[in-house]
Amino acid sequence: MALQGVERSALATVRRGLSLTPEFRNGLIGTMALAVVATVGKIIVPIAVQQTIDTGLKSGTPDIPYITKAVLLCAAAVILTALAGYVMNVRLYKATESSLATLRVRGFRHVHDLSVLTQNTERRGALVSRVTNDVDQISTFMQWGGLMIIVAFGQLFVASVLMFVYSWQLTLLVWVCFIPLMIALPRFQRWLSAAYTTVRERTGDMLSAVSESVVGAAVIRAYGAERRTAERVDTSVDANRTAQIKAQTIVGFVFPLTEIVAALAIAGIVLLGVKLGISGDISAGKLVAFLFLVTLFVSPLQIATEVLNEAQNAVAGWRRILGVLDTPPDVADPGESGVELPRGPISVAFEDVHFNYPGGAPVLRELSLTIPPRSRIAVVGETGSGKTTFAKLLTRLMDPVSGRVTIDGSDLREVRFSSLRERIVMVPQDGFLFDGTLADNIRYGKPSATVAEIELALTELGLADWLEGLPNGLSTAVGQRGESLSAGERQLVALARAYLADPDLLLLDEATSAVDPATEVRLARALEGVTRGRTAVSIAHRLSTAENADEVLVFDAGQLVQRGSHADLVSEPGVYADLHASWISAAHS
Repeated sequence: MALQGVERSALATVRRGLSLTPEFRNGLIGTMALAVVATVGKIIVPIAVQQTIDTGLKSGTPDIPYITKAVLLCAAAVILTALAGYVMNVRLYKATESSLATLRVRGFRHVHDLSVLTQNTERRGALVSRVTNDVDQISTFMQWGGLMIIVAFGQLFVASVLMFVYSWQLTLLVWVCFIPLMIALPRFQRWLSAAYTTVRERTGDMLSAVSESVVGAAVIRAYGAERRTAERVDTSVDANRTAQIKAQTIVGFVFPLTEIVAALAIAGIVLLGVKLGISGDISAGKLVAFLFLVTLFVSPLQIATEVLNEAQNAVAGWRRILGVLDTPPDVADPGESGVELPRGPISVAFEDVHFNYPGGAPVLRELSLTIPPRSRIAVVGETGSGKTTFAKLLTRLMDPVSGRVTIDGSDLREVRFSSLRERIVMVPQDGFLFDGTLADNIRYGKPSATVAEIELALTELGLADWLEGLPNGLSTAVGQRGESLSAGERQLVALARAYLADPDLLLLDEATSAVDPATEVRLARALEGVTRGRTAVSIAHRLSTAENADEVLVFDAGQLVQRGSHADLVSEPGVYADLHASWISAAHS
């Protein structure tokens, strides 16, 4: 299932986004009240100028006490306006960061709620971009553009009212000049919306290309693919640059229009204002104050293109993060209504299970089998035979298309994730390690584990000598993705982590990479320890794993074609005998 989202208008997108961030609405009335104070305070200066000219200078001799009082009143109003603006900014920043932190956490958690199948439809860099860069774009708008919109509308209203009080004729002239531009702004908004949606997509592509080139640096060097990789990164960067330029070109087209209209309006005001002044319909102070008010009227429109720029970037970001949040988890946690299973030996049953990827051919067909408690099962088959799909269904990383998988008689879809993850642990092939110490990574299986418990687990797995050989013991830094350790050592850490978690069923997808003889011995010893006394299912790539299993399950073309002990299967013609022969041949070649 691909990430999805409902097609919404820009306004509907913003409403939906705000509904997910209630923190932003907390205290919004107080912030709006401060915005009103900050906006109304801006008309004090034009009023003071008008009063100073028409009253303080009316008799031809300056009325110094009156002018002084007007200036002091104006200064006090400016200080009050600045203070209101400061408090409003602080409140807005706090509310914005709190609400977007909620959105970021919600998006991150929802990504982890999605199935592996859904996650694989999106490139990792693009997925990360949705909950990082796209939320940052929203933050930029909410802290700056959102503030500008609040103040700008108030400023337009207050300036228009006072202009009308001074001269309805000049006010009408101003609106006649700017109404065509206001009518055109929604069209520009639609252009910008499309342009910035493309920008966010190209940014995700670029991050994906760059992150893959960094993570896969060793493979790139090994195959001499530096030029091809550089070309891919360059292509994504160029595509992002082209999208950004297209969006900014639209912005650059709108801004000069505002400047031209403003210049025409001011010129018209001067000409008409002088004519009205001569006829006695407006005083000199009101005309000068009117020009101040026109500046207040024009400035919101002059930054409208910049606000639109940020707004469309934010809307595009909101659409992408909503695309994640609106994608329903196809492997859902039943939560509190789910089954809580008691600890103990696990039995597994597949009941007429079918599975296929969306739009693809069947990967597993008519699979019915049972796995008794505390048995050791080896799963074998050629590449593409269905082994990995079997493992993902058993651990409920995916759900079957039809049929059901049960543990101890309970359908996996009815078991709480907390209970399921406690009872079943999967050790994947790559044995992913996080950037931190050896102890941090082993403790991942049991966060409360003490150093003594970790050391005891390693001793019980026969890995005490390996631990002693490390330069800093449990404090050894493993590096990003465990790159400071060898492939075999990463497998040892993954096994120790699983052992410490103490699951009732362990599913092990054995690594195919070759390791040195000493590490091979340690791995065999650790595997023996970690599977002892519990149900263990291994996707076998080692001959010894299949030979030592209680039962071998043989998959071919999505079906279970053979099952039995190694001794029985190797003695009869079939898929397993052929696989065994190829293993023997490879071991002696």
